Amino acid sequence: MTRNDDHAFSRRWLLRSSAALSIAGVASTALAQEALPSEIELGGRVSSWVGQTPDAIADERNPTLRLEAGQEYTLTWENLDGAAHNFVIVDENDERLLETDLVASSGETQTVEFTAEEGMVGYFCGPHRSSMNGEIELVGGDGGDGAATDDGPLIGEGPTVGLEPVADGFANPITLETADEDADRRFIVDQTGTISVHGEDGLESEPFLDVSDRLVELREGFDERGLLGLAFHPDFAENGRFFVRYSAPPREGTPEGYDHTFVLSEFQTADDDHASADPDSERTILEIPEPQFNHNAGPIAFGPDGFLYVAMGDGGGANDSGEGHVEDWYDENEGGNGQDTEENLLGGILRIDVDGGTSETSRDGDGDAADEGDERAYGIPDDNPLVDMEGHRDEYYAWGLRNPWGMTLTSEGAILAADVGQELFEEVDHVERGGNYGWNVREGTHCFSTESPTEPPEECPQETPESVRGGEPLLDPVLEYPHEADGEPVGVSVIGGYLYEGEEVDPLAGTYVFGDWSRDGQSPGRLFVARPPTAWLEENATVETEEEDDDPFIDPPGEGDDGDDGGDGGETESEGGLWPIEELEVETASGDDDDGTEDDDGEPVAVDGNMNRLVYGFGRDDAGELYVLTSATPSIEEDDGAVYRIVPQQRSEH
Repeated sequence: MTRNDDHAFSRRWLLRSSAALSIAGVASTALAQEALPSEIELGGRVSSWVGQTPDAIADERNPTLRLEAGQEYTLTWENLDGAAHNFVIVDENDERLLETDLVASSGETQTVEFTAEEGMVGYFCGPHRSSMNGEIELVGGDGGDGAATDDGPLIGEGPTVGLEPVADGFANPITLETADEDADRRFIVDQTGTISVHGEDGLESEPFLDVSDRLVELREGFDERGLLGLAFHPDFAENGRFFVRYSAPPREGTPEGYDHTFVLSEFQTADDDHASADPDSERTILEIPEPQFNHNAGPIAFGPDGFLYVAMGDGGGANDSGEGHVEDWYDENEGGNGQDTEENLLGGILRIDVDGGTSETSRDGDGDAADEGDERAYGIPDDNPLVDMEGHRDEYYAWGLRNPWGMTLTSEGAILAADVGQELFEEVDHVERGGNYGWNVREGTHCFSTESPTEPPEECPQETPESVRGGEPLLDPVLEYPHEADGEPVGVSVIGGYLYEGEEVDPLAGTYVFGDWSRDGQSPGRLFVARPPTAWLEENATVETEEEDDDPFIDPPGEGDDGDDGGDGGETESEGGLWPIEELEVETASGDDDDGTEDDDGEPVAVDGNMNRLVYGFGRDDAGELYVLTSATPSIEEDDGAVYRIVPQQRSEH
C-alpha cells in the first residue's frame, strides 16, 4: 500500500478542541471586533457552553470570548443539566490560569472574577473538555485583535515503541487470543475463517480450526462479515471448550431480505492435548438475524464472573434506521435498535451463561448434557439488568451501541468497548451493567440527527423517558476524538485494545492501548494510548503504574475530582471526564529471522514514526504483552495481513 503523504500532519498539535467542535458544526463564529462588556453569563451542559448575555453571544454554543487585556471581568455560569462542571482558563501552553471547583446541581450558579491578561487563549469545563470548550481573543494592549491562539492538544505525543514481526500471510487478522493452559501458544483469528496457532517455533502450518466453508459468501475487497470472535472457556485446559462467532448465510427464521445470520457456536478440541479443534463438534449457542452486511461488531470474551460477554452492532446501514431497524422512544430520529431492548438483540453487549443452558444439546460446565427446559442453549445470569423487566430481552447487559469493534475485560471485570462512530466522532465506553451509551440519540458526547448526521442538533435528551426502562441517563464515553481536526484527518474507525498489564514496555504501564483503522479510509491506521485516572484504575483494574517526574501524558481533565455530580441525568463519566489521548510513535523492531524493515509487499511497516498499515485489531498474551493486527490493504482477497508485537523502543532498529 502506498502511503498518502497528503495527510501528513503535526502529531503534537494534531487535535485542538476548537477544531473538533468546528468540524462538528457547533463552534461559534468570530464575534464583532469590539470586546465584550465586563459582565458575562453562560449556561453549562455536557454538549456545550451556551452564551446567555450579552446579546453578542446569546444562544451561541461555545462562544468566543473577546476580552480587553487588563480589563476585570465577572463571569457567571449556570448548571443546566445537573452534571459536574467547572470553569477553566488556559494559556497557549495549556497551563491553567484559572480553575474553579465542580458545580453539580442543576440550576446552581457559579461566579468567577478575573482580569484578562496576555496568554489567555481558551476556556473549558474540566470533565467535558471535548464538548465544552471555547476560545478567548484579546483586544487592546499587546494582545491586538488577532486570531485566538491554540489552547493545546487533546491528542499529544506519546511514547515510542517498537513493532516486532510475529506472523504474516493472513487476509485480515482481527484478534489474537490465548487460552488458560500451560502451552506457549497464541491463537490468531483471520476474518476469512481460520484460527491459526503461533507457538514457540512460529506459525503452525495447519489451522487450529477452519470454518471458511460455513461463512456467508464474502464480498470482493472490503467486508465486515466473516469469522469475528474467539473466546476460550475458563476451564479450557480441562474441558477443551471454546467459542467462536461468525457470519453465516441466512438460516431458518431469518427474515426475507436480511443479509446473513450471526452465529455464536461452541467447539471442542479433538483430543486431550487440545492440539487442534474438532470441526464436527460445533454446537450452536445463539443465532441472530443481521439485516445488513456491516456493523457486526465481533468481540466475545469471558469475564472473571465466568459469563460470556458478546458485543453486538446495530444491524448495519446508516443512522440505525432502515430495514431491520425498529422504532424507539426518540421520535426525532428514525430507527433505533441501539435504544430498543425488546424486539431484537442488536446494538448492545449481551451477557450469557454458556454453562447453564437448558436445551437437549446444551452442556453443563463439564461438557455433559444439561437438563431440558426452555430449549435455550445458554443460561441467563440472575443479575442481568433486564431479567425482571417484562417484555425486554434479558440477555442484555448494556445497550446504546453502534458497532463495538474491540472489547476487553479487566481482571476486576471492567469492560472497555470501542464503538465505531458514523459521521464525526469515535468513542470508547466504560460499559457498566444496565448502561445506555446513547446511540442513535447521540454520537459520543454529541447530539445526533438522522436527518442531518453531519450537523449535530443543539438539543437532545440526556436520559430516556420514565416509561422507558424506568428512565436512565445516556452515558458519555471515557474517550472521544473527531474524524477531522484543522482540516486534517484524524481517524474513521476506532479499534479497541487493552489495558497494558505487561512488564516489558515501561512507558505503557497503566495505559489503555488502542488505535484507529485508518486516518481517512485510505491512508494507514494509527496507534493511541490513553491514561485512565488513578481512581479508575484502583477500582477497575489491578495495574501497577510507576511514578515518574517526566510524565509524557497530558494531565487528565478533572483528575483528582471525585466526579460525584449529584444530578439525575447526564452524570456520564464519574472518573474525571474524557481521558486524554496520545499517539504512539512506532519504529520497526527486528525479529529472530526477519530484519523487520518491510512487509511482504516491500512497504515499510512504520514511516517517520507513524504506522504504515491498516489496524484491524489487538491481542494480549498470558504475560500481558500486546500485539497489533494489521493489513496492507482493506481487501480480504489479499494475503497481506500481519501480526506485530509491541516491544520497547530500545529493541527497535534505528
